[in-house]
Amino acid sequence: MEDRKVILKIEHLCKDFDIKAKSFTGKALKLHALSDLSLDIYEGETLGIIGESGCGKSTLGRCLVNLHPITSGKLVYDGKELNRLRKKERQALSREIQMVFQDPYSSLDPRHTAADSVEEPMIVHKTPATARERQERTIGLFKEVGLDVQHLNRYPHEFSGGQRQRLNIARAIASNPRVVICDEPVSALDVSIQAQVINLLMDIKKEMDLTILFIAHNLAVVKYFSDRIGVMHFGTMVELADADELYAHPVHPYTKSLLSAIPQPDPDREKDKQRLYYDPSMHDYSKEQPSFQEIRPGHFVYASDSEMEQYRCKLPNNLQ
Repeated sequence: MEDRKVILKIEHLCKDFDIKAKSFTGKALKLHALSDLSLDIYEGETLGIIGESGCGKSTLGRCLVNLHPITSGKLVYDGKELNRLRKKERQALSREIQMVFQDPYSSLDPRHTAADSVEEPMIVHKTPATARERQERTIGLFKEVGLDVQHLNRYPHEFSGGQRQRLNIARAIASNPRVVICDEPVSALDVSIQAQVINLLMDIKKEMDLTILFIAHNLAVVKYFSDRIGVMHFGTMVELADADELYAHPVHPYTKSLLSAIPQPDPDREKDKQRLYYDPSMHDYSKEQPSFQEIRPGHFVYASDSEMEQYRCKLPNNLQ
């Protein structure tokens, strides 16, 4: 990956949310959604982010598109530090970083027709400039995502869930972005429709040479779609590696626990499978502070120095 261009660099990102409740001392409580997260996203890759609900996956995506202002850290896009840009400069760059949201039902304005929803980002970013060009591009986008152009004037409630998510994808790519953040785009869809949407995203990625951050909790889907995969736990990235490497040789105990939960297609193997449970108290960081370290080329783990020695000893001999 060293020879590939880093299009989005995340450095020591922290995001806290204020909680209305107060502690016994009277101080306002804070929820630490993201804690010191650092990550490089390479141009043209698909980076999968997995983890349990509440681990900060969606918060990460929303911070990248400025829906959540960050508490501290840096977001560097194509050499520009996003959190230091002026409002107009940030809005101009927002055309290049778009998002497909999880819920295809609530992410569309029920008062807007399908054509209006797709045209809106073109109007905001003035690309294309004329109404006729926008109309032609909207028709082209409908065809590209597999929607019937006769349904341009339909409203969201007249579409199925899969059609709405196709509409969301058309809206996300309408402004010709370079980075698309997909926040669990298939979790609300039927399994058969999930495959269609995933294949659509793969085709669009190749055609437009997109960089995709794919957030999901379906481990099988993430492996199929991603080049690299990052594993998050309680706002921290605990492991990052190529997709095949991560599934073949997981290192962090939490990653092993997640992968052990993947259902097996064979009922006999599923019945005899041993489920691994992760207990965060197993880590003693009172004397040694953990950091994100490279255990193998391109394979990073969040661990202390003593833990890294233990993890290396557990690797197969041909990988040490």
